[in-house]
Amino acid sequence: MTARPLRFGIIGCGAIGPTHAGAIRQLGHVVAAVADPIEQRAAKVAERFEVECVCRDHVELLKRADLDAVCVCTPSGMHADHAVTALRAGRHVVIEKPMDITPAACDRIIDQAARSGKVLTVISQHRFDAATQVARGLIQAGQIGRIILANADIRWFRTQHYYDEGEWRGTWRLDGGGALMNQGIHTLDLLQWLAGGVKKVWARTATAAHERIEVEDIAVLSLEFGGGAIGSLVATTAAYDGFPNRIEIFGTEGSILIEGDNLRRVVLKSGQTFETQSAAEHALRVARGGTASVRDDAVERTTAPPGAVWGDAHRAQIEDFVLAIQGERTVLIDGSEGRAPVAVACAAYESARTGREIIVDQSDAARPRGQ
Repeated sequence: MTARPLRFGIIGCGAIGPTHAGAIRQLGHVVAAVADPIEQRAAKVAERFEVECVCRDHVELLKRADLDAVCVCTPSGMHADHAVTALRAGRHVVIEKPMDITPAACDRIIDQAARSGKVLTVISQHRFDAATQVARGLIQAGQIGRIILANADIRWFRTQHYYDEGEWRGTWRLDGGGALMNQGIHTLDLLQWLAGGVKKVWARTATAAHERIEVEDIAVLSLEFGGGAIGSLVATTAAYDGFPNRIEIFGTEGSILIEGDNLRRVVLKSGQTFETQSAAEHALRVARGGTASVRDDAVERTTAPPGAVWGDAHRAQIEDFVLAIQGERTVLIDGSEGRAPVAVACAAYESARTGREIIVDQSDAARPRGQ
């Protein structure tokens, strides 16, 4: 028997709320209600996605008995309050990145999810990218050996207008940080997931190119991973006019390069070498309606297929969430997984403030919940 479509509510109709709504609709589920303190913004999303009900706030939305799940798409520092309230109301919950802005806030959500027995996932949609999945599989199979070095770059650009148009952006209270916590959190998550978790951080930060923000637009991290590897991460919103994000994993038996969410190169000492075509070849092939792939069947389909658009990775993660609700799997990114990059980012900020190397707070990440 085909499972019935799930009914979702979305709390927060700003930049990312429509992406969630589109992914839900593409999967054949229903966006039944939206809530936002700016009425016009909620109404615009409701009209675009044929939403039944527009609510003043999350309290009104959660009074609806017909909602199965809720997407929390509000400013980062509000995530814990909204997610905990939704879990207490008996809803399954999707939280947009980051989970919240402190490990303690993340723990509140994890505890409530355990008590409620509801499914919780935190958006880190690029774990679902084919490139990331192939890289993870190679690492877990031992094909690149013991990881010894892992680096990441997020060299993006945001205008001054980007920060000025949203009162919460660039604030410690609601954004929780700048280039690292907001823009860099996805790539930080992938790096720590692939390389085995971050144990220690030393960091420097600066606000170099933007005005009227409290947080950094440049962060440089030196990292020690749990398995003994070392590495680095650079995150910025001041690199005009923006460059593709990049992850490099080096092991004793081979190396992996992911750039722009595509698997660009895998080289193994065994003699196997996989490379995607150049960016120009890729663009030409896609323009002609071809399928972008790499040379070997083992790692084909690791670049975006023709017609791929922003939101496809969100769709993959929300599908994973729905299948967990239906009892077919456990979610790839649960509360503990969502907490991990937040803990690293907070350790980096503490290091930048104090000038000391900081041990990442992993104390509560794996303990049993709701006991």
